[in-house]
Amino acid sequence: MSFSGKVVLITGASSGIGADAAHHLASKGASVSIVGRNEKRLNEVAKEISKAGHPTPLAIVADVTKDAERIINETIKHFGKLDVLVNNAGIFGSDTVTGFDVNGFDRMLNTNLKSVIVITNLAIPHLEKTKGNVVNVSSVAGLKAFGSFMTYCISKSGLDQFTKCAALDLASKNIRVNSVNPATIRTPLFAAIGIDKSNEAQFYEDQAKIYLVKRVGEVSDTSSAIAYLASESFINGTCLPVDGGCLLGTNENF
Repeated sequence: MSFSGKVVLITGASSGIGADAAHHLASKGASVSIVGRNEKRLNEVAKEISKAGHPTPLAIVADVTKDAERIINETIKHFGKLDVLVNNAGIFGSDTVTGFDVNGFDRMLNTNLKSVIVITNLAIPHLEKTKGNVVNVSSVAGLKAFGSFMTYCISKSGLDQFTKCAALDLASKNIRVNSVNPATIRTPLFAAIGIDKSNEAQFYEDQAKIYLVKRVGEVSDTSSAIAYLASESFINGTCLPVDGGCLLGTNENF
């Protein structure tokens, strides 16, 4: 699977799933445009990719909820085209209907869903020229309800429906749209619900019990799935679980 000559734009690429996807796709020959809000971490990712002997990334410090047009324009100005858009930027948090907070709801929906729709819309003319594709990074929370993560579940369920609707809409332009739906992946994301170095090992040990494969996911698992969907695959409009079999179980302690 080669991405030689391809330009890939990855949002939320300063750490975790996005950073590893950038490394992985660059290692397969892609020229990557990486986007994140944390300038220091984003530049570190770019340097690591360059040090590994891969094409030097374009690092764009930006907020996907505000800077979608600039993100697309800078990528096209620098590389001249776009082959793959990976919508990975997102936020995570815990809430319930009894503890509903409208500001938190708006922030999560704007980041996890609205920004994806906006940036995908702006990318369409460029993806049409290359017969490119879109990969959205969703979650098993889009496929299964978790009572303590109501708004997050809503945002990812909406993202999954966007994936399917966009695949139908863009098929006539030869643009495929798919999503990956990870379960627990070992990333800094869980710091949002209080998982830090002091309780990280126990958290992942407990999480591993949920999965049929008896381990949590690694970023390499999601990167492989992203690369497969972003390649010249036959798949379109699919939400691909990267979940270690957790969707087959009934354990709610996610």
